[in-house]
Amino acid sequence: MIKKYVEALHSALTYAMDHDPSVFVMGIGVDDHKAVFGSTKGLVDRYGKARVFDTPIAEGGMTGVAIGAALGGMKPVHIHIRTDFLYLAMDQLLNLAAKWHYMFGGQMTVPMVVRAVIGRSWGQGAQHSQSLQSLFMHIPGIKVVMPTTPADAHGLLLSAIDDPNPVVMIEHRLLYDITGEVPATGTRMSLGRTIIRRSGHDLTIVANSYMVVEALKAADFLASHGIAVEILDPVSLVPLDEEPIMQSVRKTGRLLIVDTSWVTCGVSAEIAALASEKAFFALKQPIRRMGMQRTVCPVSKPLEQAFYPNAKTIAAEVFAMLDRPLPNVEAPVLTTTFKGPF
Repeated sequence: MIKKYVEALHSALTYAMDHDPSVFVMGIGVDDHKAVFGSTKGLVDRYGKARVFDTPIAEGGMTGVAIGAALGGMKPVHIHIRTDFLYLAMDQLLNLAAKWHYMFGGQMTVPMVVRAVIGRSWGQGAQHSQSLQSLFMHIPGIKVVMPTTPADAHGLLLSAIDDPNPVVMIEHRLLYDITGEVPATGTRMSLGRTIIRRSGHDLTIVANSYMVVEALKAADFLASHGIAVEILDPVSLVPLDEEPIMQSVRKTGRLLIVDTSWVTCGVSAEIAALASEKAFFALKQPIRRMGMQRTVCPVSKPLEQAFYPNAKTIAAEVFAMLDRPLPNVEAPVLTTTFKGPF
């Protein structure tokens, strides 16, 4: 069935709540008319205020509530309309939720899901535009997924809810309106997957979340100039399925990593390190990385456009890596229906 990304999230939540009374949804705005971009629309009417409820602007305390509920046998889905707000819950997530299973010899689990939204547009500025996946990747005990397609969103959310460990699911707001084929409602996608989005032989691009969309646009442009890139999407960052990436690097000999966040100590740094350790002798040239510029996100629209990678800059990087002159034509640029403010 063809669904929007946001509809896939909604159908996954509905399926999980229909089939498991221990699943509940909490977070700022989950029961209002916007319903987190529509992903929780109508859930409070269907399941009642005991299972779908708004929370105060107190992320640390509310994360403590979610952890306590999980320890008590419930399965909370805690939704944050900005990933930036998770800074306020770091102690609860990284010092408690991530460690409880280990500290009690595997006798206790914390089956909770944290959904957090990232992204750009509408001048979100320095405190509402950050993409924090690498912070959670660093800490053992937390699983991290970044679904790109509606099928990913549906399948990974269901698997995250089933998982006995805390899972952070990071969703890009520019993906919410994209459409795609979604398997039958209730179909899971196993955690720990890297998906080949496009096959090629000249260069490997590893991209995540919305950067996959931009990389695919760039790939179409590059193909019109005789360049075949292979695009891989690690929708699960923890656990990370490394082997498809290593196989692709061994095939092409060139690796470009495009992340939704900063490159310093980030996803791109980890993947580059793995490729250097496990596919070094296949590399024909140094690995290159792209991500947000090394500064805080600007509010100005023209500056914001320069702040993020896009299809044009990705294509230009590929031409440079292949030591080919950039054609004097325009590569595709960002298109989006997102209007803000939330």
